[in-house]
Amino acid sequence: MSGCCDNDCSLDARQTRQRRTLRIVLGINALMFLVIAGAALYGGSSALLADSLDNLGDALTYGLSLYAVSRGAATKARVALFKGWLIVLAGGVVLVQVVYRIFVPGLPLFEVMGAFSLLGLAANSLCLYLLWRHRHEDVNMSSVWECSRNDIVSNLSVFAAAGGVWLTGTGWPDTLVALALVIFLLRSGSGVIASARRELHAAA
Repeated sequence: MSGCCDNDCSLDARQTRQRRTLRIVLGINALMFLVIAGAALYGGSSALLADSLDNLGDALTYGLSLYAVSRGAATKARVALFKGWLIVLAGGVVLVQVVYRIFVPGLPLFEVMGAFSLLGLAANSLCLYLLWRHRHEDVNMSSVWECSRNDIVSNLSVFAAAGGVWLTGTGWPDTLVALALVIFLLRSGSGVIASARRELHAAA
């Protein structure tokens, strides 16, 4: 005799798959935060710093998502809401760095920017691939997918900024791309927050 009904077994199997995927992408993002943050400080790049903070926010997000996997819809929505605010906070931190660079200009190392943006792109592409099948399963995994998609945009933007710094010989492309990433993060975070609030309203 089966130890659980079909629906319960299916749900348990899906939650097990979600946990396994989240553990892998959490480890990747925690490692990439350390690597890219170090590169950003060494290379003096605001855009690369934004990229590293995005990885940190994702690592925290995946940890929260692991907690929420087996919880109810209301808990998942509250966790997604918190993740949305984390994205907004990351945007705010980068905005402070952008303002600083406007008043204290610097010339970042485009070689460092380019190399580490490509390294981040490879790591985040792997995360995106692993999360692809989970993206429509629930609000928790949907918000995780949103974070991973943001990473790809961030990596490509930093690579473009590196090319701009190389072509112009100034730090303005780095600052402008960092500002664009701020706007992107704020919009993305707002979208996650709005979706989570709808889920909370439905759960109530």
